[in-house]
Amino acid sequence: MTADSRLTLHSMKIQIQEQTALAMHTKILIKTTTALLYAIIGVTLVACGTSEPATNQPEPPTATVAQPNDDALVDETNSESNNKLSEPEQNWTVVTESENLDIILATPDLATGKRRFAVVITDDSGIVALPVVQLASYKYTQDTGTRQGPIETQRARFYPFPYGSRGLHAAEMNFNSPGRWGVEARVPRPDGDIEYVEVIMDIHEKTMSVDIGQTPPRTRSRTLEDVEDIADLTTGSMRNPDLYQISVPEAIDSGKPTVIVFASPAFCTNAVCGPQVEVLSNLSEKYPQRANFIHVDLYENPQEIQGDLSRGIPSPLLQEWGLISQEWTFIMDDTGVVTGRFENFAPEPELERSLTQVLNLNQN
Repeated sequence: MTADSRLTLHSMKIQIQEQTALAMHTKILIKTTTALLYAIIGVTLVACGTSEPATNQPEPPTATVAQPNDDALVDETNSESNNKLSEPEQNWTVVTESENLDIILATPDLATGKRRFAVVITDDSGIVALPVVQLASYKYTQDTGTRQGPIETQRARFYPFPYGSRGLHAAEMNFNSPGRWGVEARVPRPDGDIEYVEVIMDIHEKTMSVDIGQTPPRTRSRTLEDVEDIADLTTGSMRNPDLYQISVPEAIDSGKPTVIVFASPAFCTNAVCGPQVEVLSNLSEKYPQRANFIHVDLYENPQEIQGDLSRGIPSPLLQEWGLISQEWTFIMDDTGVVTGRFENFAPEPELERSLTQVLNLNQN
């Protein structure tokens, strides 16, 4: 199929979905954020202030989180919706010529600039685990929905998840303006043919979560000093005490780089979350004393849940940090400024590369 015919097919499909897509994309970010801000009603979500900057040093911006509007409020009479961390609504559209290919966006909290972009590509056999897949970005005009580009092409590397057949493709993509964008994956097939699958999403001016270059909120995370049993700090069965020694504000002020993982190991329920806490533990063993390593569970009361998420009490840090996915990892430099930001599962090689960059700068 020629490029012109593929573009025509794209345009036809986009027009068919236009009314639904427009309605979804105008409301989806608010709905998604509210669902995962865990039933906080009518609250302005403003991150806490940072400490005073050093003399003659510019103060990094402090992360702030958007305020939900009235039509996205959660029903207070539904106790389960007040406690259980909801799955975010899908805020992207998939377009493909293939009857077999599908794509899942692993990094939906996207904004302008250079961003980690990760997807899970599947076919009728499962995960497409090609070592490298070519990605191309396109910009859609606001008035007619015409696809322009490609704006950029990148090679996305496949990262397998530990203990299983899952994985994702990740690359850095540059979105130079807000609006509707598409990223198309070029997928070689066993018969030698090339098939295409595209994910179309909105790129915003700012992210919902804490962003690179910002100092995160100083809300205190719990440590071993706050509980009698480490099981009160994590839903996971792998409980490494080294991950609960220091709180977030203490880490910001420690003068060391920090890696923070937000995840609930026992309730990893979708295709884009994985054993992130285990990856964090591995890094803590590789770089002891050189950085802080912190795990914050999504729930404040792991032992009370007993498999029933309606009993769960979400961590207040999720609201403060503006987190809208089941897993997040942030890397901060020795001044407490975020230098690495990873939505959903981030494989160890990605995190280690980001961490070593900060460690090397710290040594110099």
